[in-house]
Amino acid sequence: MAKPCAELPPPDGFVSSNEVHFAETGAGTATHPPHSMNFDFGIWRPSSIAANLLLAAASLARAAGPLDALAMPQPIPQQPIPLMESALLRMTNDARSQQGLAALRWDEALARAARAHADLLAQNARLSHQFDGEPALALRAAQAGAHFQSVAENVAEGPGVESIQREWMNSPPHRANILDPALNSVGLAVVARGGQLYAVADFDRSVAALSYEQAEAQVEKLLSARGIQVSGPRLDARQTCEMSHGTAGGSNPGFVMRWQSADLSRLPAPLEERLVAGQYRTAAVGACDSADAASGFTTYRIAVLLY
Repeated sequence: MAKPCAELPPPDGFVSSNEVHFAETGAGTATHPPHSMNFDFGIWRPSSIAANLLLAAASLARAAGPLDALAMPQPIPQQPIPLMESALLRMTNDARSQQGLAALRWDEALARAARAHADLLAQNARLSHQFDGEPALALRAAQAGAHFQSVAENVAEGPGVESIQREWMNSPPHRANILDPALNSVGLAVVARGGQLYAVADFDRSVAALSYEQAEAQVEKLLSARGIQVSGPRLDARQTCEMSHGTAGGSNPGFVMRWQSADLSRLPAPLEERLVAGQYRTAAVGACDSADAASGFTTYRIAVLLY
């Protein structure tokens, strides 16, 4: 019989549990007999200003009957692991295509994170989004080299990738990850152990990895499109970016805007309002280290000085 993290009594041989925790603004475990299917779901999303955290978890398992409990483990299909991962990618994108959604792009950094976690699933012979000593999803994805503004994960154990994909699609939270239109990349991993497959799907909404100069250039382009000449002191702007209040240097701007975001395609509303007022003609733009680097999310910290 499956044992979910919530320790709920099994109604009619079926057990599931869901927990959602919010920290201001986006894991379960189970043991099971052969032939059971077990799934876990988690998603982390930061706000555009700070990497606030959403944690969600769900586990789903089918309890075995008397004959299942005595059955020997099914042999793992004689299919190379990379082909199994490719099959999961194909089935995932087929499901998205049927809903009119864009295909997910393969992200090798996410795949590295998924492989490392799938190894732990197999070693521990149970499902979890975080084992003792392992970083949380966002951080381990970032450590593998992924850059993102949101990240999600499905994990599962089962006899084959087709049954794993089918049960993911039959479970609302796992299906929601697969069909989330806001996600654009995926990395998949499959590990075989003890007659079962352990599968991990790590999804994200990718963010470009920008240098200071590239981030500044994106903001400068937005300002120029609004008739602002970007000719102010960059060093003052960069140093001001690192400050919680006040300004650096002696240029005495009339208005200072600091913000942090994964999306540099638009300016913050308070800055837009100042530009619309028409009292400023020039600006300086500076980037600095993200205040949320330890969270794993990719965000850009910017200061704009208006003159």
